[in-house]
Amino acid sequence: MELVLISGLSGSGKSVALRVLEDRGYYCVDNMPVVMLGVLVNLLDDEGVARAAIAIDARSGGGMDKLPERIQRLQEREHKLTFLFLDAQDEVLIKRFSETRRRHPLGSETRTLMEAIGEERRLLQPITDLGHRLDTSYLKPAALREWVLQATEAPINEGLTLLFQSFGFKHGLPQDGDLVFDVRCLPNPYYDPELRPLTGKDEPVVQFLEAEPQVLQMREDIRRFVATWLPAYQKDNRAYLTVAIGCTGGQHRSVYLAEWLGRQFNGQAPRVLVRHRTLAGQGG
Repeated sequence: MELVLISGLSGSGKSVALRVLEDRGYYCVDNMPVVMLGVLVNLLDDEGVARAAIAIDARSGGGMDKLPERIQRLQEREHKLTFLFLDAQDEVLIKRFSETRRRHPLGSETRTLMEAIGEERRLLQPITDLGHRLDTSYLKPAALREWVLQATEAPINEGLTLLFQSFGFKHGLPQDGDLVFDVRCLPNPYYDPELRPLTGKDEPVVQFLEAEPQVLQMREDIRRFVATWLPAYQKDNRAYLTVAIGCTGGQHRSVYLAEWLGRQFNGQAPRVLVRHRTLAGQGG
């Protein structure tokens, strides 16, 4: 059976992830207690279900610390398993709950929204790094749906996925970055009026950046660092390694470097992806 386990913070987009998989033909179950996971999978096996997506989060009660063991058991039974953990910055979660006027599942008369989010983070800590951690803070729904589909194509028992992700520091650090490189010191195409509306994918911006020796040195330094340590991360049996590259706005320098690095590492990991957080948040 092909299994997708989804967890994460309330308000981070788990419902969106579950719906997009349901639209793709997955049998979907929400709010499943960890202790019942094996029982459910056995029932679905008996019914001949080929693909299932199961949401497990703090609403399910305790037992989160047992999830790694349950996942290992499922893998030993040769299930094709993907684990997706959705996260978002606290201020974004607070804004989402305020806009929808929903009550946080762990909220109470004596616990503020911020305290409820903190408690949920504590409960989910044992499973944060089990698979692919996806920061949904500034993603448009369409981008989130696309990223969920990309993530579910890479089971955690089929090798490491290397992800190069651009972002803008003015939107805050990404929650899902394993390695973070700051390239704000590089010459900025933003100050050229003709280049300002373009992105690091556009040839005029590429030509501008590649004419700067600092840019060439920075990209080579990052390439060499990742190449040196990639084998160690692969030996650590990680499912994902996210290399986050940030400039001020996340539009020019970081986008260019993420694209360039993605091409350089193509074929050096079982799967290489390139994503642009700021452009995705703008619908680009």
